[in-house]
Amino acid sequence: MERMECIPIGIVRSPYTEPGDAPRQGRLVDVVAEIHVHDAYVPGLEGVERSSHLIILYWLDRAERGQLYARPPGESRERGVFSTRSPARPNPIGLGIVDLVRREGNVLLVRGLDALDGTPVLDIKPYSPEIDCVPEATGGWRIKK
Repeated sequence: MERMECIPIGIVRSPYTEPGDAPRQGRLVDVVAEIHVHDAYVPGLEGVERSSHLIILYWLDRAERGQLYARPPGESRERGVFSTRSPARPNPIGLGIVDLVRREGNVLLVRGLDALDGTPVLDIKPYSPEIDCVPEATGGWRIKK
């Protein structure tokens, strides 16, 4: 297998210190967290304030790896991990769509992030309603009625 390397561009500062502290989905709570971008990557923040929402990719460094089954909340049986949002997975990459509250230099204050304090940030992208919103989409672990 080819080896891949990801370099953290920053770190999350949040009130969540243990895996059980974080909400099931960050968008379901009103907590503000901080993303501290490392000095070398601060120039990449130029213009970020133009976006009301951001996509944050982060490394779930305290998640279990290698699991291929997970039990979604409210479900009685396990499902394939790739059909769930479980943090326990072969490559524990988190994805959050957050509200950008404001930028203070190298710090982004965001609402809706479920990452633990100290979580490495891999990338930041602007959310685009024209591209990222798919109104007719279906799926996930919920059973269609």
